[in-house]
Amino acid sequence: MTALKKICVFAIVAFLACYAAPAMATGYYYQLRVYHFKTNEQQQVTNAYLKDVFVPNVHKLGMKQVGVFNTLANDTADRRTYVLIPFANWKAIEAFEDKIDVADAANGKSEYINASYKTPPYSRMEVIVLSAFDKAVSPLLPNLSAPKSERVYELRSYEGPTEKYYKNKVKMFNDGDEVGLFKRLGFNAVFYAKVLAGSRMPNLMYMTTFNSMADRDEHWKAFGDDAYWKKLSGMAQYQNNVSKADIIFLRPTDYSDF
Repeated sequence: MTALKKICVFAIVAFLACYAAPAMATGYYYQLRVYHFKTNEQQQVTNAYLKDVFVPNVHKLGMKQVGVFNTLANDTADRRTYVLIPFANWKAIEAFEDKIDVADAANGKSEYINASYKTPPYSRMEVIVLSAFDKAVSPLLPNLSAPKSERVYELRSYEGPTEKYYKNKVKMFNDGDEVGLFKRLGFNAVFYAKVLAGSRMPNLMYMTTFNSMADRDEHWKAFGDDAYWKKLSGMAQYQNNVSKADIIFLRPTDYSDF
């Protein structure tokens, strides 16, 4: 091999290494589907579809973890079911809709799939696309002792007043190690992620899980009393980075993987 060829080969290898390394570090993407219902019947039809058709089809596509959660029964005016689908890479999320449509087509007797325009199985469906934080690149299954019927999952959305402040809050989770604080205190988080597409941007979302509401309250008290949190939240660089916080209490269905 001539000296020129050696230089060319080295340059190509170096180029590929530079671009391959970041790709290897890329975390999961998530699709969070939110079904809104006006009636209990709508929610029953949709949950039957999710349990008997959708989740099994997602499993057949090679994705072994799908989360399905219902809101706690406080707000009957807007009943909701949340579906969390993790994707190992962007290519998988791009191909998902076509693949699930083909799989659904094989279930022609589904009441959900064949619903009339007069009796739709939901009032609206929204989809949120998210990208995992650097400090939490993949989803985790909750390590809880309570049965799913007693658990309380907490989905939080933190909106920033501007993109700059929102990114500062993401930095607080990653570089400030707010993620590590949650882990140390045993919050059993499923995911932490940036919202890439949604209706409340700029915002981030994360989900923590507990054995009960009392367990949840105890964890948050410990969080508020923690010395590191008091130090972190008092830092000048992390002020005013959340303009609105939404808290949604959920309970996993019996067929949820999370």
